Amino acid sequence: MFDASRRFDVLVVGGGNAALCAAISAREAGASVILLESAPKAFRGGNSRHTRNLRTMHEAPTDILTGSYLEDEYWDDLLRVTGGRTDETLARMVIRETKRVVPWLAKQGVAFQPALTGTLSLSRTNAFFLGGGKALVNALYRTAERAGVEIHYHAEVHRIRIEDGMFTAAEATIGGFPEIVRARTLVAASGGFQANIGWLKEYWGEAAENFLIRGTPYAQGKVLRTLLDGGCAPVGDPTQCHAVAIDGRAPKFDGGLATRLDCIPFGIVVNREARRFYDEGEDVWPKRYAIWGRLVAQQPGQIAYAIVDRKAEELFLPSVYPPIRADSIGELAQKLELDAATLEATVRDFNAACRPGPFDPQALDGCRTEGLDPPKTHWARPLDTPRFTAFPLRPGITFTYLGVKVDETARIRMQEGKPAANLFAAGEIMSGSILGQGYLAGFGMAIGSVFGTIAGRSAARTARN
Repeated sequence: MFDASRRFDVLVVGGGNAALCAAISAREAGASVILLESAPKAFRGGNSRHTRNLRTMHEAPTDILTGSYLEDEYWDDLLRVTGGRTDETLARMVIRETKRVVPWLAKQGVAFQPALTGTLSLSRTNAFFLGGGKALVNALYRTAERAGVEIHYHAEVHRIRIEDGMFTAAEATIGGFPEIVRARTLVAASGGFQANIGWLKEYWGEAAENFLIRGTPYAQGKVLRTLLDGGCAPVGDPTQCHAVAIDGRAPKFDGGLATRLDCIPFGIVVNREARRFYDEGEDVWPKRYAIWGRLVAQQPGQIAYAIVDRKAEELFLPSVYPPIRADSIGELAQKLELDAATLEATVRDFNAACRPGPFDPQALDGCRTEGLDPPKTHWARPLDTPRFTAFPLRPGITFTYLGVKVDETARIRMQEGKPAANLFAAGEIMSGSILGQGYLAGFGMAIGSVFGTIAGRSAARTARN
């Protein structure tokens, strides 16, 4: 039962990894903490329920990571996927802090699994949660509850009262009743607006109707909107987002990781005009998978089709939906409702342009095309071995990059440039401070974990003062 007469040191709005890291770290610093999660308990955790790993710097092999992954290589990887659209100070801070935050998460009860093998190429760079994101979320909730964090579900914040850069109270509905929540500081960790189709349409137009939302349907962006309306400085391109190509038959919301397709590097991708439109083998998949949602979103009807032959069938995890198969490209075109002559010509031209070489699915192998536009830079092998398999692709939106601007202490900046008195942010709601475009596998969890712990400590310190 919510007690409206109580005033907390820290109010955390959100219920995913970043919010939980903030709540726990604030309690570690001695603050009284209330956490408001808009989802029901069964669906708590936001997009963190669907995650599986965290990209982390480390200097030597561990029981959960192979080799080493140092700051400069991590930074270079991020620089390439963002095209330089990032804040180097904040980004490098996140990179360095991941070395600390992984053992901190383990201390909170999060279990990690031994390093993976296979085609994902992540055993050296990413620490995987044992049991995935749901296990991560459950572990952090258990720790938060034991630490004395007051948690409310079905608790939706509608408005954050801000006066001259100072948070004074939050207006919320908790368990169906309107409430005023008072705290000395606030940490906003409630994600972006990716589940708000109306807001997406402001930037994408009618194309947004064809987007599928990989994560929680509760990410409506209400907290972000009220912060911006209250004078917090915006950051990030509203048209940019973490968007991957997922199976076009996935549900509108909450399909999660199971809907993702990893077959793209090993075949070709065509639009509904049966033509290729981008280099499928530009780089290793963890550094390029997140560009494909945006690429598909730019195609007619926001749909595309990934096609492989029998040689590639064992190289990627299968979709949860049945593959579409045929003994010839022409027959496959008919099943996909594509123009058969055009698809046959596309495959014929691709096959003729392939240059043989030592194919290696786990490395940049240089198997490429010549004289083809667009080219395929790696893993280019002719599609010449029946049976042929296809999967429909749609843009799968994970989170949006428009957010609030923060500094190194996770303190929100106001539109006039000064720091907010007692407002902090962590996770997707501030990720645009670091991600201008593109994405690197596991980096969202790195941002959320690092800034969550920083925001919790900063809020607790501010509350004491």
